[in-house]
Amino acid sequence: MKRKTLLISAVFGTALVAAPAATAQSNWPVFSGKSKSGQAMVVDPSRGVLTMAPLLEKTTPAVVNISVSSTVKLPQTPFADDEFFERFFGDRIPGFGERDNEEDESNERTTQSAGSGVIINAGKGYVLTNHHVVDKADKITVTLKDRRTAEAELIGSDPGIDIALLKIDLNNLTDIPMANSDRTKVGDFVIAIGNPFGIGQTVTSGIVSALDRSTNAPDKYQNFIQTDAAINRGNSGGALINSKGELIGINAAILSRSGGSNGIGFAVPTNMVTGVMDQLIAYGEVRRGRIGVTIQNITPELMTAMGLDSQDGALVSQVVEDSPAEEAGIREGDVIVEFNGKPILDSDDIRNAVGYVERGRNADISYIRDGKKYTTKIKVEKAPEDEVVYADDDEDTDVEPSRYEAFDGATFSDIPANMDPRGGDDGVLITNVKRGSDAFDAGLRKGDIIRAVNNKEIIDLDDFKSKIAGKRKAVALTVQRGRNQIYIAVK
Repeated sequence: MKRKTLLISAVFGTALVAAPAATAQSNWPVFSGKSKSGQAMVVDPSRGVLTMAPLLEKTTPAVVNISVSSTVKLPQTPFADDEFFERFFGDRIPGFGERDNEEDESNERTTQSAGSGVIINAGKGYVLTNHHVVDKADKITVTLKDRRTAEAELIGSDPGIDIALLKIDLNNLTDIPMANSDRTKVGDFVIAIGNPFGIGQTVTSGIVSALDRSTNAPDKYQNFIQTDAAINRGNSGGALINSKGELIGINAAILSRSGGSNGIGFAVPTNMVTGVMDQLIAYGEVRRGRIGVTIQNITPELMTAMGLDSQDGALVSQVVEDSPAEEAGIREGDVIVEFNGKPILDSDDIRNAVGYVERGRNADISYIRDGKKYTTKIKVEKAPEDEVVYADDDEDTDVEPSRYEAFDGATFSDIPANMDPRGGDDGVLITNVKRGSDAFDAGLRKGDIIRAVNNKEIIDLDDFKSKIAGKRKAVALTVQRGRNQIYIAVK
């Protein structure tokens, strides 16, 4: 089944949940703290109650409170330079009064915020938290459950997956072992531990509600574990553990319109974290690369138009010249289905998979072309720092007189001689698209250039007309928009 994508709000804390109903059974094993088969809920023989206390006694000392001190610049009042207001109010309102320069420290304030963290290596003092918890921090203080405190060193931070790695210098620390989060299943019992609202360490429980959640943010690498744990402010960076006391995720975000918990919380899986920790330790940053493709999801219309058997995979809409993808033989219209042995179900999957690989390394890539599967090696290289340029819908272009309307609402023309577009003069230009038309709803826009129909390149307007003539089903158009190229299915 195709995964669902959710819009979520980033939180300054994460969360926890109401415990699921449980039936007490006298034959449940008692957690010993030594056996890996220990259960989260056991019967305490001395009291005769069902409890998670033995498990939590082993794990909660590894979850810490993180206090962050930051300097922020206050916005300047709109009347700061007004002599009339300054004469009456002076410096009683922030922004008033004389300032030597724009960097005047009087406009800066120190703020305090709080979050949570997880000790994952007691010997080295490594603590995991969220990037957004410690972003722009001047000072980071870690407080243990036993009330000991230490100033933390920021080893490295990765906004891409919202993870930061800290280091503290304290003895007798407790850590939590990291599980293989790929083995996590929907319905698994989980426990969330953190410091919501700064009230102190709090434990809640629930289940894994869903896997592979994403917001489709272009600059993020997301593959969240969703839980019905009640996530609140201050819980960001806290632990999500399974019934064996293993860390499966770092709490990071919630789905909420009010900022409070709605029982839909998200955690960064440990396998995403371990994939970048080595780079944080070695370089203080994650050195991600690229393979040189533009990709998109496969819609039902594209699947039909392109004769594909499934919506699974990432459709290659553009291959960058002289890129690793071009050298590996990847072509536009190929569907990437595996990367380094892991299945690719959509565009998020391939972005995440490439993001795990340090630039300069090789990977295996599998793709579908004309119904056949191919596998080859591909190198992950450093991404060039090119600015992405998009077409302007309102840009006027001198258009040749010959025009042609198709797809209920789009008007096409040969590419004007004075236009000189990126990629050459072969193709047709969309000169207008009526809002609300089928063409508009399909995604076509004024200024787009159609380069191919059903992967067959077109030369000019007459060629375009002949290739769409008599087509009753959806056709796949290869569309150039600015520097980008995408596939759009239109009936």
